[in-house]
Amino acid sequence: MLQEGLMEGAPLIKPSSVDHPLYDTVVNACRTVYDPEIPVNIYDLGLIYTIEINAEQDVHIIMTLTAPGCPVAEDMPGWLAEAIVPLDGVNKVDVELTWDPPWGMEMMSDEARLELGFM
Repeated sequence: MLQEGLMEGAPLIKPSSVDHPLYDTVVNACRTVYDPEIPVNIYDLGLIYTIEINAEQDVHIIMTLTAPGCPVAEDMPGWLAEAIVPLDGVNKVDVELTWDPPWGMEMMSDEARLELGFM
């Protein structure tokens, strides 16, 4: 059950720029990045908390990993930035890694749960 005052889909940290014309393109780029240990992209795994795009077309992403001891913790933000930088219209990309709130399996999309055999 959701905590009182929270709505399903409420942002974990701060809202994403879902109305920005580049938002869907950035989401699709996020879906090209995979955790090498899990056969599901990082967006559907729920590792992307916020996609913020400003008027200058700068993209700021707040993400996490499945665990602080993840062997690709130092590499994953760079992989994500490399997937987004070449997109038409993107000025610059900044990827911030956070551990709060911690990732949990409930953050996965239905597609990810199905792919991993949890549905």
